[in-house]
Amino acid sequence: MEQRVLRYFLAVAREGSITGAANYLHLTQPTLSRQIRDLEEELGRPLLHRENHRITLTPEGMLLRRRAEEIVSMADKTQAEFSALEHSVSGDIYLGGGETQAIRPIAKILKQLREDYPGIRYHLFSGNAADVTERLDKGLLDFGILIQPADLSKYNHLTLPAKDLWGVLLPKSDPLSAKEAFQKEDLRDLPLICSRQAIAPNHAGNEFADWFGEDFQSLNIVTTFNLVYNAAMLVEAGVGYAITIDKLADTGPDSPLCFRPLSPRLESGLDLIWKKYQVFSPAAQLFLERLEDAVSAKQ
Repeated sequence: MEQRVLRYFLAVAREGSITGAANYLHLTQPTLSRQIRDLEEELGRPLLHRENHRITLTPEGMLLRRRAEEIVSMADKTQAEFSALEHSVSGDIYLGGGETQAIRPIAKILKQLREDYPGIRYHLFSGNAADVTERLDKGLLDFGILIQPADLSKYNHLTLPAKDLWGVLLPKSDPLSAKEAFQKEDLRDLPLICSRQAIAPNHAGNEFADWFGEDFQSLNIVTTFNLVYNAAMLVEAGVGYAITIDKLADTGPDSPLCFRPLSPRLESGLDLIWKKYQVFSPAAQLFLERLEDAVSAKQ
């Protein structure tokens, strides 16, 4: 499969028609149609449903679309890295992570790098640990930020000085908002909205599960989530109480929501991770060195 043809296929998938994709690619319609047919013959599977001048993807086409997006993204990233070698320090840094306050000190370093080297660009990806490590393993990210507990055995990592505080997100109008903190007995019978990463059973030393102890298996978890924004909407609608970390959802004076910490206090550490034996671009290497210096200065 040629990368050029994969880009043609992605254009057809995006535009939903051969005609629209041909116009976008500045190709004739017969030329593009022939390229797509040759690709289907090469793979031995139909990729498109062609009906009423409208194109939809077959299951095989949807699989190829995912793989083609990864291949094209990797090719673009590699080309940008080699292009950056021609300049002093420039290029792209790809960083992924969950929603966390740890991004604040990292953002300061990114700002300083941009001031010193205006040719550096950043690409942020938000997701939970599974999302981030999948993209990291495929080479689509340079670094990931994981909220503990997380499996770090496959990666090099740098423990960040920041800590995230766990607690309960609930409506200010709820009588339980009068509590200063929530103990596990308070949560035992409540409908809970929980992060999938926090309740994953395959993490050794899961501090979240340890905090609940024997009550963990009997929790009434009605909804799970990977990022908190939509979970906050469910809390506001009265679906349940979200177990999350502080300062992610809006709990300001104009917000209908409030945050109350767990008691005893439960905090999670944070780790910056990267693939073992990773060969970084100059920009990514410089970012790591700056971050390591900042972490050492706080120890």
